[in-house]
Order: sequence, then structure tokens, then C-alpha cells
Amino acid sequence: MQDMIRSSIGRLRLVGILEGISLLVLMGIAMPLKYLADKPGAVTVVGWIHGLLFVIFMIAVIIVYFQRDWPFKKVIYAFIAAFLPFGTFVFDAHLKEEEIIHRAH
Repeated sequence: MQDMIRSSIGRLRLVGILEGISLLVLMGIAMPLKYLADKPGAVTVVGWIHGLLFVIFMIAVIIVYFQRDWPFKKVIYAFIAAFLPFGTFVFDAHLKEEEIIHRAH
């Protein structure tokens, strides 16, 4: 875990994983509780957490974009991934590969 937070890519990966988990909890637990069990409080709490993690994820993407001189297309992929269930996990696999290649140089 400490290795992960030492680099901007590692921090992006960590936030992406948390953002992805929060999206799954929001869609798979909180929203069904709201609409099937009439418990809207779950969406309020989880939605707020997810929104905060989304903003932090996008800030981390922008930081890496400038630090690593990413093509803008990769920023678009990250943005789309944040909206798709399991999207940030797929994006994370690419980031992990990039991090391994970057460390080798």
C-alpha cells in the first residue's frame, strides 16, 4: 500500500479503486434500498461519498495528465471509466501496466 501512494499514478490507482467501489455500493446497495425498501438515507450518504471520490479521482487524473504528459484521449477514457460499473477497475489494469513500464525505465 505504501508503494502505491508514493507516485502520482499509484495515488490515482488507489482513488480509482475507491471510486469504483463507491459506485458499485451506490448502484448495488444504496439505490435498491432507496427504491425497494424505502430507505433514501443510504443514497444520501453513499452518493455524497461517491461524488467526493469522483471529484478526487478527476483531480488525480488531471495531475497525472500534466506530470506524465498523457494524451488527452486518456483523460477522456478515465472520465468515461468513472461512470461505468467496473470501469475504474479496467482503467486501473492499464495504469498498473503503465506504472510497471515507467519503473523499468
